[in-house]
Amino acid sequence: MKTLKGPAIFLAQFAGDEAPFDSLSNIGRWAASLGYKGVQIPSWDKRLFDVEKAAQSKDYCDEAKGVLAEHGVEITELSTHLQGQLVAVHPAYDEMFDGFAVPEVRGNPKARQEWAVNQVKDAIRASRHLGIGDHATFSGALAWPYVYPWPQRPAGLIETAFDELAKRWLPILDVAEENGVNVCYEIHPGEDLFDGVTFEMFLERVRNHARCNILYDPSHFVLQQLDYLDFIDIYADRIKMFHVKDAEFNPTGRQGVYSGYQSWVGRAGRFRSLGDGQVDFGAIFSKLAAIDFDGWAVLEWECALKHPEDGAREGADFIRNHIIRVTEKAFDDFADGGTDEATNRRLLGLD
Repeated sequence: MKTLKGPAIFLAQFAGDEAPFDSLSNIGRWAASLGYKGVQIPSWDKRLFDVEKAAQSKDYCDEAKGVLAEHGVEITELSTHLQGQLVAVHPAYDEMFDGFAVPEVRGNPKARQEWAVNQVKDAIRASRHLGIGDHATFSGALAWPYVYPWPQRPAGLIETAFDELAKRWLPILDVAEENGVNVCYEIHPGEDLFDGVTFEMFLERVRNHARCNILYDPSHFVLQQLDYLDFIDIYADRIKMFHVKDAEFNPTGRQGVYSGYQSWVGRAGRFRSLGDGQVDFGAIFSKLAAIDFDGWAVLEWECALKHPEDGAREGADFIRNHIIRVTEKAFDDFADGGTDEATNRRLLGLD
């Protein structure tokens, strides 16, 4: 068995214009001061990392690694959640997602998509330069507006959407194969890959591509009432990344999974800081240890109530205390009586 690495922290929710969140060195020092050993970097935030330069220059990547190494921190993965979202955007969301792109391609869905595809490819190449084998992203969504089957969906609508989604991602997955990097889709409502069934629909269409994998985040399964422990058993071979994020679901007589269009504070399902929600992390860490998951345990902080700096501080200890240092011997080795093949055959009555 293998021991998970960590604790690590996803920097997307913390990067800002003021110290200590305004540069890679400063935020690395801050993360290290809390006890984090790794940072997951949002590739769209040039205050921290220039993904285009990183795709072209191993020297630049070595410099970024060196900056963090001074604080005892390493890069766990790069993320293209925002760019991945733009690989496939339904027209209903064009204006709302435009802000994820650089200004020069906004208002032009075709140019925006091309930019997004190139960004994800750049992040994959940068990952190779960094010596990282896994990459975090979103799938984007063409079918999501039709998630509820009313009005009745025309025959073939979802199939056509997934065919197109696979067509857009296959060239990216091939680049990932060339660079030895797994593309790990965060299974997430709002994406066409939001549960196990939709992941399988996509996986079939990309011909079971070896680089098509999963970023496992149990919080999104709590909110849609999916069995997040069974999910690990089913998709053990495809789970390559892990976001440690908590959530709670408290339905009432007034609202349930859809939460009545309420803000995050007022929703039946909402994200919480680690330990404040309902996720059984003891069971999750046990299952991940049992399947030999040797990736990073990465805090993604999103909470409707708690201050992010408090969540980050508490999260490092929470993850550290949940990582199981796996055993190198069986607990009952002391009672081993010793045996050999001849003894085994006698015990079975074969001689």
